[in-house]
Amino acid sequence: MKMNPLGTSGLMVSEFCLGTMTYGSQTNMADAHAQIDQALAAGITFVDTAEMYPVNPVRAETIGRSEEIIGAWIAANPGRRAGLVLASKHSGEGMAHTRGGAPISAASIPQAIEGSLRRLRCDVIDLYQFHWPNRGSYMFRKNWAYNPFGQNRAETIAHMEEAIGALQLQVEKGNIRAFGLSNESAWGTTQWCMAAERVGGPRPVSIQNEYSLLCRLFDTDLAEVSANENVGLLAFSPLAAGYLTGKYANGAVPPGSRMSLVPEMGGRNSPRVGPAAAAYVALARAHGLDPVHMALAWAAQRPFMTSVIFGATTQAQLGHILQGLDLQLSAEILAQIDDLHRAHPMPY
Repeated sequence: MKMNPLGTSGLMVSEFCLGTMTYGSQTNMADAHAQIDQALAAGITFVDTAEMYPVNPVRAETIGRSEEIIGAWIAANPGRRAGLVLASKHSGEGMAHTRGGAPISAASIPQAIEGSLRRLRCDVIDLYQFHWPNRGSYMFRKNWAYNPFGQNRAETIAHMEEAIGALQLQVEKGNIRAFGLSNESAWGTTQWCMAAERVGGPRPVSIQNEYSLLCRLFDTDLAEVSANENVGLLAFSPLAAGYLTGKYANGAVPPGSRMSLVPEMGGRNSPRVGPAAAAYVALARAHGLDPVHMALAWAAQRPFMTSVIFGATTQAQLGHILQGLDLQLSAEILAQIDDLHRAHPMPY
């Protein structure tokens, strides 16, 4: 499997990353451990989690369970931790189940990292990410109404500098190796980079935002930031929460699927998403391709991509995904994909 540099961290990560947000809810421990083994056997060395996982939905009683399941795998497989690049995330403001919904701060950072390390049963987190910015985010369909004009710039910059300083202490302690962002904007990413240069702490090496054939917000300003600041994209939801698999075609809702658990699909369920997803599925099949494999291959071939994060509820789903990870799309197919994007922009 192709390996890509994780920004300036010195770490190399596999082109595809195993996401774990269903571990402990839709995916039990035995299946989760089997998935990690499957992914490693296929050459995937990058695993992503978060202190708030699992989701669909998020519950107080399950917070941290995904990290605990990964930690149990690490404990049961001594010596294999060194072969993984392990990423986790610090929840922020509004997540009532973690630290009462407190925002990210210099005080919360060591507490959150220590909790994750304890659950993961390891000594270091390779990539530690801020799950979303304190000031809010354009992600998760909030781009339609997000208003940045109430922000206090001085407070935002001061928070960034304080957080970078707290992260540097964690680097010095050996608790984390690199720092990444998630659900950030172009302005925010640039400001984090500048704050790190001023303070002397860890500079962002990646940004984990939603990106798929149906959600291409990163193509504009963030792509330019990525090119100039060496902050690569870690794409989550590259299958658009399952829409690009074709399983929701014609109004179908398979039992146990995300839509069966969260009907609004995180704001993705709109009148325009069905026709857009159907167009991409039809394109894949017209070229004799599996739509899952086409969607993932397209994401991996984007110039700013560091790693494409996918999740699988079952071992069978993961096995199906792994069969197509060597696919390279032709210039003809890429051009037809861009034509469909122009015909179906921003379907949700």
